[in-house]
Amino acid sequence: MSRPVRIANCSGFYGDRLEAAREMVEGGPIDVLTGDYLAELTMLILWKARRKDPALGYAKTFLTQLEHVLGTCLDRGIRIVSNAGGLNPPGLAAEIAALAGRLGLHPEIAHVDGDDIVGRLAELQAAGHDLAHLDTGRKLAEAGVGPLTANAYLGGWGIAAALSAGADVVVTGRVTDASLVVGPAAWWHGWAPTDFDAIAGAMAAGHVIECGPQATGGNYAFFEEVTDRRYPGFPIAEVAADGSSVITKHADTGGLVSPGTVTAQLLYEIAEPAYAGPDAVAHFDTLRLEAAGPDRVRISGTRGSPPGEHLKVALNHDGGYRNTMTLVLTGARIEEKAAWAEEQLFALLGGKDQFAEADVTLLRFDHADAPVNAEATAHLRITVKDPDARKVGRRFSNTAMELALGGYPGFHTTTPPSAESAFGVYWPALVPAAEVTHRVTLPDGTEVVVPHPPTGPPLPAPVPDAAPPRDFGPTRRAPLGEVAGARSGDKGGNANVGFWTRTDDEYAWLRGYLDEDRFRELLPEAAALAVRRFELPNLRALNFVVVGLLGEGVAAATRPDPQAKGLAEYLRSRVVDVPVRGPVARRG
Repeated sequence: MSRPVRIANCSGFYGDRLEAAREMVEGGPIDVLTGDYLAELTMLILWKARRKDPALGYAKTFLTQLEHVLGTCLDRGIRIVSNAGGLNPPGLAAEIAALAGRLGLHPEIAHVDGDDIVGRLAELQAAGHDLAHLDTGRKLAEAGVGPLTANAYLGGWGIAAALSAGADVVVTGRVTDASLVVGPAAWWHGWAPTDFDAIAGAMAAGHVIECGPQATGGNYAFFEEVTDRRYPGFPIAEVAADGSSVITKHADTGGLVSPGTVTAQLLYEIAEPAYAGPDAVAHFDTLRLEAAGPDRVRISGTRGSPPGEHLKVALNHDGGYRNTMTLVLTGARIEEKAAWAEEQLFALLGGKDQFAEADVTLLRFDHADAPVNAEATAHLRITVKDPDARKVGRRFSNTAMELALGGYPGFHTTTPPSAESAFGVYWPALVPAAEVTHRVTLPDGTEVVVPHPPTGPPLPAPVPDAAPPRDFGPTRRAPLGEVAGARSGDKGGNANVGFWTRTDDEYAWLRGYLDEDRFRELLPEAAALAVRRFELPNLRALNFVVVGLLGEGVAAATRPDPQAKGLAEYLRSRVVDVPVRGPVARRG
């Protein structure tokens, strides 16, 4: 068995900390430097950049990071793997070569593509593949839209092939986030495509480190445990030959790596515990965590099964135009002022029904007899959408300002009148893997088609524990967050919230207490939505998926928190019936 491969992350999104690449390369020994740049929204951002300049379409900040570290990585034999290629992996590979030339360096560069199928959508639909929306079931043809981007999620074997061919730098298009770890681990250890348990273990490690410092104390619910408040060091996954891993960070960096921080990231933006990917299905309900030393957590026991016959495809289409004005309401009788403002504004505009969509939300921050003016205010957030830019542009925002002298008392706004902005709509779908060409261009220019892994049925779903809830005796009213941590995020129009506890008894209470009905009580916005609940007992965790909470995705959402980043902390603040004594008694 070879030693574990040390895979470091230096980017969790397009716009993350630029200095992270240098810090990871210079902070201690690593074998592979990775960076993740491609959220669903990012593909639309890159499309807009490429529309202005066909040579673009990749994450430009990656080149800045590469300039910082390329020479050092070549000297130390550190391989670099990134999905920064976005919509234009060949273009980014060419820019890297040009950058290296300016630096007097000679790296071997490879790129992976084949994920971009936007030009083949008509062909695929004609062949009977309806690209139905994964959540609504609506067929793409029925929507009457023309997607701007369409990218299938590829796996890690193209990356592995490039590294095996001697590539120093590998850039890809839309691969899964976890593939940035699966590919290097498979190359390092010589795995076969049927080593599903090992691949699943690397998928778990990849999912943990993909979002950078979220695994090392960032956005952590029990933040009082993070005693080193310096900016967290970015994470490292030491992946062993059997797929088990140790999550850690460089010495003398901020933050914390603990079973709690790793659990939080494992629960981030997932649905069912069977975490599907193009190379395997990783069964997160089989893995186990244990502390392996200061700032070291071992992930082991992950079971894997063959992938399905389809790949997920992320499409984005034009949603039209939108505009938002936020009116400030102050003092008493807030609801009456809000109703008056809404009625008056849409009367001046000629009626609410002229817009394709109008969303009016009253956000309450006010309280009676406030000691300062700001604490007596609420916001009336009005968003309109329409295919016609003129309807929602300055005509809308200028009309809102007409209420300044003729509306409710105390009128003012948070911004001046604004112009319309275009927005996109996210559309998740499936396409047969056989219809997608996974291609890698090796450093010598040779193009190689990477075969898709063998498919097969997943492991049987575990049977939930049928034991009745335990009686923990008398209760007191307290925030749910006294007992449970939580992490939330977005997957298109859905939101997920993963809750976990720190002891077995706390989990026994949480599992018995927090069912789908009680979850809806805590989150009234979900009252009319589908809520899916999953148990992950090895993590002492429950995961909830709220279908449609975020509408048509972050670019189109009208919620103040369009990516549900604060949803977990909101739910932790809700007051519930917590046992007075015993396993979940007040801490401290």
